[in-house]
Order: sequence, then structure tokens, then C-alpha cells
Amino acid sequence: MPNIKISLIIGNYNTYDLTSNCIISIFRFAPNFEFEVIVVDDASPDKSGQKLKLLEKKFDNLKVILNTKNSGYVKTNNVGLKISKGEYKLLLNSDTVVQKNSLQNLVEFAEKTDDAGVVGSKLINIDGSLQESCYNFPTLFNVVGYKKFDPKLDNPAVVDAVVGAVFLITPKAYKLIGNLNEKYRSYFEDLDYCREVKRKGLKVYYLPDSIVTHYHGESFKQLADPNNQWKKLIPSSIAYHGLLKHYLLYIISWIYQKWEKHVQIK
Repeated sequence: MPNIKISLIIGNYNTYDLTSNCIISIFRFAPNFEFEVIVVDDASPDKSGQKLKLLEKKFDNLKVILNTKNSGYVKTNNVGLKISKGEYKLLLNSDTVVQKNSLQNLVEFAEKTDDAGVVGSKLINIDGSLQESCYNFPTLFNVVGYKKFDPKLDNPAVVDAVVGAVFLITPKAYKLIGNLNEKYRSYFEDLDYCREVKRKGLKVYYLPDSIVTHYHGESFKQLADPNNQWKKLIPSSIAYHGLLKHYLLYIISWIYQKWEKHVQIK
């Protein structure tokens, strides 16, 4: 059997339509090297995992794993990572659609870039507009106004972190770091991994000639309603920052928001 160049890992939770569209896009714009697609269903109550299992008959190199209990985003992706055989590991959100050459360009760039640890694609919204897909590491100094950003660049760029929607892990990084950190259930795992990449002496790259459409937020709609989504961030924020820094960041952000509202009223 030929060596598998890349394993694409997709977590599914009640998102059959999105996940099946993602799978179809992968095979439509397949790279010219050997690959495998691993879908891990996180015990979806709507039985979407069982429906996705039927697609194995259509695509030879697709494997669908059914979790017996709900484990969360991180452990679900780690199930796929643990059984993957590819030299490169690509984590894909279920609400993504790959474009022509996006997979090919990711791997080709990583292969010729010795210090690459993680590579992220240029994400676009469904209307074709540019989507914010990069982070600076959050600190006490940049917490005010801290948010994702979109590099308006035509060339590859080194950044602190890329969002986990399209997250290529190189062989060097996987050997040094391994799977996602399971102290996180969902959220902050991408920042944590990128932070470890930097600590190991590798770099995170944003690659604008790999373009992926991202239906932003659709994968996580099932986890919480929009009004309570912020509550889901708290445990992961504490895990990432530590308890003291988390609350310092929270207080600084809260004071700034109050001040900003006061200024607007005046």
C-alpha cells in the first residue's frame, strides 16, 4: 500500500449536511498524492454519524468512527489523530469546504519550509469575503480590543496562531508535541498547540494561496446557544492562562468595556 501523505480529520456533531459537503469537496479537489479522510462522530443524537458511515461505500479512503459517548471537540479529534497514518495531519472543521489546490498547496508549502510546525489556510466566508483567521497570543498588554485578525497578504506569513478550522500539523510538530491537549474540551486548543509549536522552536504560518470556505461558527452551534457561548470559553481560558491570569484578563476587559460604554454615553 502506498504511503499516505496526509490524513484529514473531521469531527462531527449533529452536522451531517455540513460534514458531507466537506467530504465531497475533499474528493472533488483531491491532492495528487495519497490521502485518507477520517470522520469521528461524537455520539451525535441526530444519528448523523450513522448516515455518514454509509458514505464509506462511496469513498474508498474514507473511514467514519462512531464515539460511544460524547467526548467534546478535542478528544474527538484526538481519536482521529491516534489512528491516522498520514505523514501530515490536517484538522478540518465540519463546516469547511476546500477549494481547488488548497490541500495540495498546504502540503507542498510545508514540505519546503523546514521550520513549519503548523500551517493554516486563508479562510473566506460564504460570500467570498475574507475571514479573520489568525491570532496574536493573548497577553495582559493586548487583552483590550483583543480579537482575531486577517492578514491581507499575498505571501506566506509567520503568525502567532491560526484558528483550528484548517490546521495542518507537520511531521516535526507532531513528533515533538503529539495530539491536542485534552485539558481542553473545546476552544483554546488551537492557541495552546501553536504556543507549544513556538516553544519547540518551530513556526506557525498563514498560507494565502490555500483557500478554504468556512461557514463560521456552524460546527459549534450545537454546543451552546449564542447568548451563552461565552460561558463555554471559561474552563478553557482558565486551562490556557491559569486561574490568576484568567481573572486578571477578565477584570481588565470588563473595566475597559465599562469605560468604553461610559465614553459613548457622554
